[in-house]
Parts: sequence; C-alpha cells; structure tokens
Amino acid sequence: MKLMTKALAKKMPKLYGTEHIPTEDKVVVAKLFHPASDWTWYIIEYDGNDVCWGLVSGNEKEFGYFSISELEAIHGPFGLSVERDIFFRPIRVVELAAFNQGGVVF
Repeated sequence: MKLMTKALAKKMPKLYGTEHIPTEDKVVVAKLFHPASDWTWYIIEYDGNDVCWGLVSGNEKEFGYFSISELEAIHGPFGLSVERDIFFRPIRVVELAAFNQGGVVF
C-alpha cells in the first residue's frame, strides 16, 4: 500500500505551515498504523518529499517528525507493514483526543 499518494500530499499543509494554529485546532489529515502493534502515526504536515510532522502514538503519545520511507521499511510479524487508514477523515486534534478518550497532552 502506498502510504502517501499524490492526491493526499496535495491536501497536506507544508512543514511549519500550521505553526500559527494552536495545537488542539490543527487538523490531522491522514492516519497510518501498523496492524500488528499499537503504533499509529497521525499526519498534520508534510514536506512534500518524505518528512511528516504529527502525532505519534505508541509507547507514549507525542508530537514529532517521522519519515514515510522509514515507515515503508517496517515489516513486522508475517511480513505485515505500515498501512494507511483509507477510511480516515480529517479531524481536529482536540476531537481526536476526545475520540481516543486517552487525551493528548498539549
């Protein structure tokens, strides 16, 4: 599965493009996840090439940078790799936090 399509990339704000927006009001545009773990990557910004910035949920929840190429290189049990949630719709960070009930520390 292609994690970042051209159509999806066009919808993404560029890196640092949402700096003026409070964290809780930033919009998560895409969700990536590994089906054999509890790791999820929520993309908010994209550099148009490889680097994303967003919420990473794994052992802990934190905002940070991650690379599409590094995620594509992950192969877990039975050869499972990171996938894109094709049913995910853009959502504000505050709404995502409420949905997950675990909340996000801002």
